Amino acid sequence: MTSPQCQQVLAAIDTINQQDPNITVVNNNEQPKELLYGRYMSQCLNEYWPDANELLQIAVRAQHIKRWHLARSEFPAGKQGYLTWRKELGKFHAQTTKSLMLEHGYSEQEAETTASIIRKEKLKKNSDSQTLEDVACLVFLQYYFEAFAAKHSEEKIIRILQLTWRKMSEKGHEIALSLTLPEHLATLVNKALS
Repeated sequence: MTSPQCQQVLAAIDTINQQDPNITVVNNNEQPKELLYGRYMSQCLNEYWPDANELLQIAVRAQHIKRWHLARSEFPAGKQGYLTWRKELGKFHAQTTKSLMLEHGYSEQEAETTASIIRKEKLKKNSDSQTLEDVACLVFLQYYFEAFAAKHSEEKIIRILQLTWRKMSEKGHEIALSLTLPEHLATLVNKALS
């Protein structure tokens, strides 16, 4: 059972993400992009990790909090610019979430622990950071892979899938393999893993 305090923080994250100027259309229904993403993330966590602690629940929902604040275009083109942007976003999401948690009565330590999960510190060693990574990879496969695949070459898609796979845990792998993907996407996953 989630505490009222945790529910308040999740609601505060949603309130911020409701302001996303980027819109996603699902079943003819327009929704703020990061609000929808946060809900997909929580849904995935609740389905596969129903016993997740509150700090992880908050980290998962807040992974893309106010993501539009730092535009990719504000960073140099190319791989290095992309990696710098991702690192800065991680710090921004972590700091924004930490501030929200402190405002809602969480301790400095709880807020900092959540921030470190969002920054994905000690991946593979910290089970909460690893679960956040698994959830993000699964949400990508379920909801964003098709649109991504439509825009990129097979070679690039396979490379991205292999990188994604390396970041996931055994449990993440098992869940990913159990997903029902459209045939052309399932074929790409099989190629990436063979």
